[in-house]
Formats: sequence, C-alpha cells, structure tokens
Amino acid sequence: MTLLSVNNIEVIYDHVILVLRGVSLDVPEGGIVALLGANGAGKTTTLKAVSNLLHAERGEVTKGAIHYRGDRVDRLSPNELVRRGVIQVMEGRHCFAHLTVEENLLTGAYTCGMSRAQTREALERVYAYFPRLKLRRKSQAGYTSGGEQQMCAIGRAMMARPAMVLLDEPSMGLAPQIVEEIFEIVRDLNQREKVSFLLAEQNTMVALRYASYGYILENGRVVMDGSAASLRENEDVKEFYLGVAANDADGGRRSSFRDVKSYRRRKRWLA
Repeated sequence: MTLLSVNNIEVIYDHVILVLRGVSLDVPEGGIVALLGANGAGKTTTLKAVSNLLHAERGEVTKGAIHYRGDRVDRLSPNELVRRGVIQVMEGRHCFAHLTVEENLLTGAYTCGMSRAQTREALERVYAYFPRLKLRRKSQAGYTSGGEQQMCAIGRAMMARPAMVLLDEPSMGLAPQIVEEIFEIVRDLNQREKVSFLLAEQNTMVALRYASYGYILENGRVVMDGSAASLRENEDVKEFYLGVAANDADGGRRSSFRDVKSYRRRKRWLA
C-alpha cells in the first residue's frame, strides 16, 4: 500500500526561482525510501514540500499534488500534518540548546494530547531505542555531541508516534561509526514500530544499504529511480555518486574530484 505519493510537483521560491520540476515519488507503508543527490539537487525542498514548511521560506508548490493515505495534503498546515502522523526531522539537528535532552524529547509529545502515563511510556520507548539519551537525559542538549543531538531530534519526532518520518541528512557532520549507529536505529524503528521513512541523504553508499528503494535528484528533477540493490549496481551511480569506476582491473578505483565533476551522465538520464 502506498502511504505517500508525490505527483509531478513543481516548487517555486519568491515567485520566480524554479527549484523542483516535475518530481514524482512514492513511499510504501512500512518502507524506507532514499532521496539521493548532491548538495542543491532539491532533496530538502522535496521534504519541505511534503511537510508544508515551504511557506516559511517564501516557497510554494505551484503544480502537481501530494497525497498521504489517499488524501491530498499539500494544502494542509504543518501542524495538521503532524496530527496525521507526518513529521520532519530537519537538517542540522535542531534541538533546543538550553533545554535538557529529556525536555527536548517531551516537546515532541506536546501536540498529541497524551496523558502523563502515556507520555512516560512514550519516553521509555524512545530511551529503549536510544540508551545513550537516557544516560544524558539531564544534560543540556547544547552541550551534547553531534550524534547525541541527532538522536535527540529523531527521538523527539518518535514521541509523537508518527506513521511517517521525513529525515533530512541524518549523517551530516557525523563520524562514520555514529552514522552507522543512527541508521541501525532507523532500521529498528522501521521494522519494530512500522514507521515509514523518506530519507534525504548525500551519503549514497550508506543510504542504499538501509533503504529498499531510491530516487536520485539532479537540478530539481528525478533522473533515476529503482530498488536500492539495482541502484547500487548501476554503473552510472557507481561512477558519479559512489565515486567508483567500474573499468579498473582490480574491481574499481576511486574517481578524482576532477573526474567526477567532468563526468557526463548518459543521455537517458535527461531524456
């Protein structure tokens, strides 16, 4: 069953700057879908189009439609979407620095109208997935590590018991070991809590290990999509996004920055 369907949307900022051009994608219920591409490709704008946060930046969806559980939602307010179970974790680990980790988590339950007992139960569930947060629960969020702040941001979203999480660049600025830990938690949340994820990520190699399907954006358009396994094996993706040339006798070599920058996608990408 398709949980989220983005149909041929166009996004314009300040009434003149065209950012997304005919973007379409689907997220199945209980799935992890990766939205891939270089910086500036349109990944964050796509997530904000889904969560209806574009108006805060003078952007709007001018064409197409977005449906969630079969209902059109691109005209709803962000808080209405949260009540329906769609929550975005913003790029950059936006925590309330002056609040403790636990206070940050509790803000995630604010819109749900939970009783005190339900809030405590939700909090313990989050701590079960993020034991490091339980150890730091009384620490000010601004004094925790980048990885702990990212966990706090995801945990805060989970407090609202979402059906879908829009996760924007969770690996940004984090050590590889922490990135793996966070993606493992995302997979656990997907498998145990049945939370669906639309994941915007520049780290293509990691994202395609955990997602089941992927879309590649370039200059505001989807230029390729397919199962994660097929994208991992695609020669274009290996060359341009994973930086591996397939023609090396030793099974692949790292491409230099100049090689990547001058690389020309095959004509079918832009057909």
